[in-house]
Amino acid sequence: QVQLAESGGARVKPGESLTLFCKGSGRAFSTYDVGWFRQAPGKERELVAGITWGGSVSPIGDPVKGRFTIARDNAQNTVYLRMNSLKPEDTAIYLCAADLRPEHWLAPSFSTWGQGTQVTVSS
Repeated sequence: QVQLAESGGARVKPGESLTLFCKGSGRAFSTYDVGWFRQAPGKERELVAGITWGGSVSPIGDPVKGRFTIARDNAQNTVYLRMNSLKPEDTAIYLCAADLRPEHWLAPSFSTWGQGTQVTVSS
């Protein structure tokens, strides 16, 4: 089973960009589908973007469509989330999750989670 570690979270101003990193341990990481989720205070955990082991991208949620992109480098055991044109409503803890073949791109379908990285967008 893999372990996940997120990094790259920071406090930024509206309109700025960030890249988040999800580093997986173990050689099997390249066989896992990975999702980036976020959870804001008082809100449910929601999928931001997902990517299969082969590089196919899940549907991107409307709130981030056109601004966020996901990619992976299996040689580096890393999945990236590039976030452009950040808005205050993007403020949340961002978590990556992995599963071999999740039934859905929903949080309950993922068995392995990282600890999360905080993103705060504020002027």
